[in-house]
Amino acid sequence: MSTTPRPPSVDRLARAMAEVDLPHAVLVDLARAAIAEGPDAWSTEAAIERAEQFRLRLLSPVVNATGVLLHTNLGRAPYPFAHAERAINVEFDLTTGERGSRQAAVGGLFASLCGAEAAMVVNNNAAAVMLVLAALASDRQVLVSRGESVEIGGGFRVPDVMEQSGAHLVDVGTTNRTRLSDYSKALGRKNADVALVLKVHPSNYRVEGFVEDTPVEQLATLPVPVVADIGSGLIDANTPWLGGPPPAWLAGEPAAKQTLAAGATLITFSGDKLLGGPQSGIIAGDAALVAACIRHPLARALRPGAHVLLMLQQVAMSYLDRTAALSIPFWRMVATTNQELRTRADAIIHAAGVGDVVDSDAIPGAGSAPGTTIASVAVRVRGDHLAALRANPTMPIVARARDGHTFLDLRSVRADDDALLASALRACAS
Repeated sequence: MSTTPRPPSVDRLARAMAEVDLPHAVLVDLARAAIAEGPDAWSTEAAIERAEQFRLRLLSPVVNATGVLLHTNLGRAPYPFAHAERAINVEFDLTTGERGSRQAAVGGLFASLCGAEAAMVVNNNAAAVMLVLAALASDRQVLVSRGESVEIGGGFRVPDVMEQSGAHLVDVGTTNRTRLSDYSKALGRKNADVALVLKVHPSNYRVEGFVEDTPVEQLATLPVPVVADIGSGLIDANTPWLGGPPPAWLAGEPAAKQTLAAGATLITFSGDKLLGGPQSGIIAGDAALVAACIRHPLARALRPGAHVLLMLQQVAMSYLDRTAALSIPFWRMVATTNQELRTRADAIIHAAGVGDVVDSDAIPGAGSAPGTTIASVAVRVRGDHLAALRANPTMPIVARARDGHTFLDLRSVRADDDALLASALRACAS
């Protein structure tokens, strides 16, 4: 006679999981999966834990207390979006009553912002690079320094993007040193059919020592267009929206305005890094080349939706009227003083009844300004509380742990989330 216990009904187990805030249809699927696994999985406690784990995997707002201001795993630049249930004139020209271009309005704003003749928007910077190569260099050669033929997060490799675009990669120079003469030599080879030079910002690493690269000013003297992938999306190296000198950690970071002024024919960059907006990619520069990108069939597949365009429009307007330091969350995080952070940390510790205040090093994140840090302040609590903080019922909190302590860096935390942090820490202490 079998000693295997009789499993509960699917409906009964699903109803036992009802305390977890999920649709009943999802709970039914989870109940079926639990019953299929066997007795250890179909107990009420195990089933509820299964449902809770499923809930935690769903997308939701979180508190970023890691000190990584642009955390790729947490959506990079946080940017608010609210829109009434109304239609948007995405491709409708209100002046003529005819069909318009979704690139015209936002593209025009970014052209003005970058000092370019024209600009367009796609869904991320990898798409921007691929579209430029496909539209301008398909079946032709593109010169890239060996030191810039890089791989960044998510397996994005310049050679792979080049291959998918239909362009042919031609490596020039060496890993650590590439001079203008290397590009000129490649241009002068027999059967050379070079469409453009691609200069790639390494983004998430820094090479030091016996190194040399060729700046855009020199590349612009070559008889082919120069496309500069500046990556992080810093608009102006002078950061006029901050009302003071640029932060020291931005030194050496390529900026859109200065790169175009130096002679780049086109630039590409991300919208969700130092720009501080939603995930997107911007192409800006020569009007004829931007138009060629807009006409390419890939442009339709890579185009952004109405919500992204609206957010980018807000971002561009805030830079143009120099309110970005107040209206863009990333720059608010940057502009917050350490004294403000220390005052907030003291208040959190007082309310939580646990922890102490320590100096910390925040980082820009998302491959922006690699190797640099931003002085910050953190709340330190003894013990590793990462799992409990992630499971916080009000809102998950993502922090860091090392040397037997948990650290919550306040530079990446909204001030109105401080009470939530205090409550969560109080629960951890109890």
